[in-house]
Amino acid sequence: MNESYGGHQFVGMDLHRRRSVLVRIDESGEVLGCDRILNDRDRLAAVMVQAGEHPDVVLEATYGWYWAADLLAELGATVHLAHPLGMKQWSFRRVKNDFLDSRDLADTYRMGRLPEAWIAPPQTRELRELVRHRAKLVHLRTSLRCQVHAVLAGQGVQISVSDLFGVKGLKLLEELVLPEAYRYRIDSLCRLITVFDVEVDAAARLAGERLKHDPGYAAVQTIPGVGPILGAVFVAEIGDVSRFARPEQLASWAGLTPKHYESDTTVRRGHITKQGSRLVRWAAVEAVQRCPEGSRLWRVRQQVESRRGRNIAIVAAARQLVESVFYALRDHHVRRPLTRRAVAA
Repeated sequence: MNESYGGHQFVGMDLHRRRSVLVRIDESGEVLGCDRILNDRDRLAAVMVQAGEHPDVVLEATYGWYWAADLLAELGATVHLAHPLGMKQWSFRRVKNDFLDSRDLADTYRMGRLPEAWIAPPQTRELRELVRHRAKLVHLRTSLRCQVHAVLAGQGVQISVSDLFGVKGLKLLEELVLPEAYRYRIDSLCRLITVFDVEVDAAARLAGERLKHDPGYAAVQTIPGVGPILGAVFVAEIGDVSRFARPEQLASWAGLTPKHYESDTTVRRGHITKQGSRLVRWAAVEAVQRCPEGSRLWRVRQQVESRRGRNIAIVAAARQLVESVFYALRDHHVRRPLTRRAVAA
């Protein structure tokens, strides 16, 4: 291995939780060196000295990549993030190890065939952390609520209120007479739900404070069905919308476009890909189901539902909503009229 190479270098970094492997190659693809390191900032900086000035470093979008990407950028490297779905060729190798993975990362970029993912700036990643944390808390709170319903069902208790965790529902839970073990579990679950309520509200408040002066955040909330919570999801998960040239590209990135298979004279289009941000798809579906009667997206749902059914109608409307989100984030206003009043104006 040539350790004294002075030309431009490409570095592939196979990042793991505790250690990483870095392989350096030259412009012809020849391996210049391989280093196995513990995940330590000083050790990584020492190894990168051998890569020369401004090397191209490729690492996969895997567990805990933030610190490595930020440090490499500070050291003067041009960092590239490989999309895991685009590196499936690894599964066809007879031998898979960290050295080959690192070498392939660097070599794939050198040949111009890297499926590259966008590296969100630190501010966007922090906002995503708040939005995703809130979503996870809501998911856990829903699990606790389901357990309460399960306990009541097991005891044959009929629920007479529409919202068991509203004012009347909580009063009903307090007055229920149950065996000691079931009574304790209900009380414990209610206490935990109260804690989650506080944390969910705190996460939403922090995200709202970060976005209160964001014009895109204000614009996206003018779309019927989109409020502060869903608006924060769109802004955080999409990030810099200028990386998409057209609204159709944003819809494709969100996984709301159909799969396409074409070979010779065979062409098949299937269900939506569901590749991309799961939170964005969830937010779009939630928003179209909250659209007021008479809005354009409501009419889209009604028209498609009469021909294709409810589920397909919701997805079709969600795709159009995401396209409207594109214009809201890019132009800070929604280009398409979404309500009858807007059409009349």
